[in-house]
Amino acid sequence: MPRVALVTYDPGPEPGKDSDLPGLVRALREAGAGADAVHWDHPDADWAAYDLVVIRSTWDYSRRVDEFLAWTRKCAALTRLANPAEVVRWNADKRYLGDLAAAGVPVVSTRYIAPGEPAGLPDDHEFVVKPATGAGSRYAARYTPDDHDIAVRHLARMHGEGLTAMVQPYLRGIDVSGERALQFFGGRLLHASRKRAVLTPGTAYDAAKVAHPGLEPWTPTPAELSVAERALAAVPDGAGLLYARVDLVDGPDGEPRVMEAELVEPNLFLFLHPTSLPRVVEAIMAAARE
Repeated sequence: MPRVALVTYDPGPEPGKDSDLPGLVRALREAGAGADAVHWDHPDADWAAYDLVVIRSTWDYSRRVDEFLAWTRKCAALTRLANPAEVVRWNADKRYLGDLAAAGVPVVSTRYIAPGEPAGLPDDHEFVVKPATGAGSRYAARYTPDDHDIAVRHLARMHGEGLTAMVQPYLRGIDVSGERALQFFGGRLLHASRKRAVLTPGTAYDAAKVAHPGLEPWTPTPAELSVAERALAAVPDGAGLLYARVDLVDGPDGEPRVMEAELVEPNLFLFLHPTSLPRVVEAIMAAARE
């Protein structure tokens, strides 16, 4: 009987936000696995006791990146970790978009501003400012050139916390066709979803945001699937990927571009695609038995 740990975060007294997790644990047990949901920072967790450790919803990691990456290295030294620790390290910093662009993958144009560097914000188009290490739209906001002073204060806040900022043009295609998330599991397309724009004008960078507004099932176009597959093919040491999600938006030319490649802890959206659950279980069981 393979033993599998599905790694999540500690929500404290609040209910956990991973609505897929209980059903996935139950389905793996029904398939014959010894499956447990385990907090990644649990001091007594025995990672070596598992045949496979799958990062699922470690949704607090972006506030504790160094600690989390140290945990991935420790865990990978004891057992098989999915996704691999080196892939997680690469993907935890959104400067990976530069690597994808260098490999010829169409991505959203991005500039990075590290602490101590001048702002140099756009003065002729809407733009987005967000941290290079972040999740759930934390510290993300949409600005016009008239919002320059507010955006500068936003940068100062992030830089004060040691965060590198990323600046991207706001692509208005999001307001029309939304953001499409193509989910892969076990090396194959699992399903796809679409959500509407997260960032609305005037919403403060430190305000709570709805992470997946208007989420709905989506059938990806051939062009979307091609771009997503090209992005995954360009991931360094990506042969060991168990899961991945590639988020796409339309560029000014109407063609899909990569906004993010989520290889650390993407929401699977199984609640929206319940027929995908058996395929996820099959892939995890196969990986645990390798």
